[in-house]
Amino acid sequence: MIKFINLSNEKPYIHFQSLYEKALANHQRGIEAISVSSFNQEMNEVEARYVNLKYIASNEWIFFSNYNSPKAQQFDSHSQVSVLIFWPTINTQIRMKASISKTSKEFSDEHFKLRTKEKNALAISSNQSQSIESFDQVTKNFQKTLSSITPYTVRPDYWGGFSFIPYYFEFWQGHKNRLNKRHVFEQQDGEWMELLLQP
Repeated sequence: MIKFINLSNEKPYIHFQSLYEKALANHQRGIEAISVSSFNQEMNEVEARYVNLKYIASNEWIFFSNYNSPKAQQFDSHSQVSVLIFWPTINTQIRMKASISKTSKEFSDEHFKLRTKEKNALAISSNQSQSIESFDQVTKNFQKTLSSITPYTVRPDYWGGFSFIPYYFEFWQGHKNRLNKRHVFEQQDGEWMELLLQP
């Protein structure tokens, strides 16, 4: 599930919410899963991964991760990202281009307080994407941290939110005989330009 907070009333956001509600009504599993692609300047290559979108606050799309992870480093060095969502229950794909940055510390702190102690134990214990000798060591680190978690445990500085603000949306809806509808919103000089693309 995605939590909407004072959602923007701009056209692409209204369109997104209507599709989200339709997918939800069709029992779309993993509805919050989004693919985020970033640019690795050191390797001169693009990388993609799925993350869980937690909030859309006004026009900001927010997920959480380790700030020392490779993707976080890529966001720091190249703030433009591409985002992809696919909801097969309604045969809809949503593409976005966006600029990404960290959320405020206060927002990350509030979200951390709402999470289960198991999720927070993993956030604290994992050096995300770093090599380790065995999975057994992962579970040991997790269990050790879990046993020390209290209601007063604070968010570590190396874990928090990322917020991206799209400047391009493409809503693709599949139809019979590949007569697919491609509905685009692109921001130009602060205004949303709306157009249709051929299949």
